[in-house]
Amino acid sequence: MKQLFRLSYVVVAVAAILFAGCKAKQKTPDGEKEVTVPCSGPDFFTSDKAFRSNSIGESMDQVTSKKKALTNARNELAQSIQTTVKTVTDNYTNSRSMNRKEELEQRFEQLNREVVEQTLSGVRTICEKLVQTKDGNYKTYIAIELSADALVKQYNERLSKDDRLKIDYDYEKFKDTFDKEMQKRAQGNN
Repeated sequence: MKQLFRLSYVVVAVAAILFAGCKAKQKTPDGEKEVTVPCSGPDFFTSDKAFRSNSIGESMDQVTSKKKALTNARNELAQSIQTTVKTVTDNYTNSRSMNRKEELEQRFEQLNREVVEQTLSGVRTICEKLVQTKDGNYKTYIAIELSADALVKQYNERLSKDDRLKIDYDYEKFKDTFDKEMQKRAQGNN
């Protein structure tokens, strides 16, 4: 009985310490200043529903600063999509255990490049802030997103049209594999 009492006391004490630690505000080290960057942070991370990226562009010209920010954000988004779809493709083809696995992987890789290029036209701006620096330059902060469902639909359309892939392609299995990967990515951002 004493051991149970001691154990519960220890559990309560540890929980209280952890709770207090979580609530304590983290202090910025001396000599440093926290910087808040517009269009960034947890609200702009990739989730299980959308790929997201953000960037900054700076120029003496207002339009050029936006173009730089948008180009950088699109490149980052494309890289993220390619990485995710490569993982999905690897997992999908491994789960299919087909004789033509290598050929299937090569076709998916080629298709991946084509779909990413096509799909980036469906990108949506979710945050945009324009500021002018002390020097008179323009700085654009931008965040963009692409619906994960829109991407899967694009893949489905393209895969369904490819006669060699259509034989082995199972949309539900592919979508399930894709959804699991998106959930992993979203959890990695938390």
